[in-house]
Amino acid sequence: MKFHSLYSFFLKSTALLCGVVLLPLSACASHPANKRNEVQIWLTKGDESIKLQQQPSISFANNPASSQNIEIDDQQKFQYIDGFGYTLTGGSVEVINRLSEPKRKALLQELFGNNRNSISVNYLRLSVGASDLDGEVFSYNDLSEGQTDPSLQYFSLTKDKNLIAMLKEILMINPKIKFIAAPWSAPIWMKDNGKSKGGSLKPEYYKVYANYFVKYIQGMKKEGITIEAITPQNEPLHPGNNPSLYMTSGQQKDFIKNHLGPVFKSNGITTKIVVYDHNCNKPEYATHILSDPEAYQYVDGSAFHLYEGDISALSTVHNAYPDKNLYFTEQWTGSKSSFNEDLNWHTKNVIIGSMRNWSKIALEWNLANDQQYKPHTEGGCTECKGAITVSDKENFTRNVSYYIIAHATKFIPAHSQRIASSQTDHLSTVAFRTPEGKTIVIVQNNSKTEETFSLKWNQKTAQASLPGSSVATYIF
Repeated sequence: MKFHSLYSFFLKSTALLCGVVLLPLSACASHPANKRNEVQIWLTKGDESIKLQQQPSISFANNPASSQNIEIDDQQKFQYIDGFGYTLTGGSVEVINRLSEPKRKALLQELFGNNRNSISVNYLRLSVGASDLDGEVFSYNDLSEGQTDPSLQYFSLTKDKNLIAMLKEILMINPKIKFIAAPWSAPIWMKDNGKSKGGSLKPEYYKVYANYFVKYIQGMKKEGITIEAITPQNEPLHPGNNPSLYMTSGQQKDFIKNHLGPVFKSNGITTKIVVYDHNCNKPEYATHILSDPEAYQYVDGSAFHLYEGDISALSTVHNAYPDKNLYFTEQWTGSKSSFNEDLNWHTKNVIIGSMRNWSKIALEWNLANDQQYKPHTEGGCTECKGAITVSDKENFTRNVSYYIIAHATKFIPAHSQRIASSQTDHLSTVAFRTPEGKTIVIVQNNSKTEETFSLKWNQKTAQASLPGSSVATYIF
């Protein structure tokens, strides 16, 4: 076959593949971009009749707008996203390990993998020592009563060997997953009440405790686990948990600027220091620390929960210190609340709310527990419902926080950037542009009845409807 005949054959074949007759190659090359006219939809309904199921697609066209619009403007750009996920507690590890080996591996692939059947969780929170959702209280330097160990000679991560083993498995599945860690308490010999519950860190142990963090980060690094960020204390204004530690903003500021920051610097620790890690009703805790120039230089940002206050507290801190990052690190779903209530409240506040208020991450609380909401410490949370309930070695249930997080993390990879999206009286929204150039929009319907609307983008509209008390993710 002569060259010009071969080239003619190639042209015809390519054109046919493009679904047209003898269009020029330039037209065929532009054809993939036209696929952005199609909008994929994944839906979860509050009545549980549909859970993260793909729906028939809709298309952008030169349609007239409906009575309410959601306008997407990818020219207005905001923060980059690190990820979405949960806290992997020691209790989570314990119950997941109760599954048979095939079931356990399949669950980890489903949670952390990157295929159609996975939800692609890409950020986890860890506890430094025990959280209240571990089977027992422990630190990495527990001693007999009356003993102290200022040189941290007896520091050991042994109590977390099962957690470390699972983290290694997760890293094999997703090597790019990130971890933020927080202690629930310092070792009791460092505390003024000598107990795991409550009390404060003795000032004479501030530097020792800073070195405790260094040993933790270095020890995890030796296991192949990089700690992206730490907070000095989980819920520092809640000393009633077990374990827990009370730490005022003044104490945390002193600890960071005079001990933790300098010790990290002298040891070459690049792990980020994130302050506060408690409720949205006290943004002044974070701003008090950030207002100190010496503390400021060591702080990457501040972390929040939403058991009290309003999610707009994150924007309050952002507006005061726009070059510091925001992190949303915990919100629990409870045993007594309904799927419908939690799906809609959490999507509106934790996912949409935190992102619209500058957070880089959005994390729900516990990843997994059993049917009795165990394990937990004596005095720990007895009603915290995991994203997964493990009932026996062959069975587990996906709970509401599984779907809350999945509607984001399945579609929004790390390094996506939030872009502008408008809202209506009943429709809460947030939008992102992924590194691959896709646009992702999460919409939550506050109304009990179906809402119809126009999704407006790039001077085109797509006609959509969303059932009452439901959540959908739109991809184009």
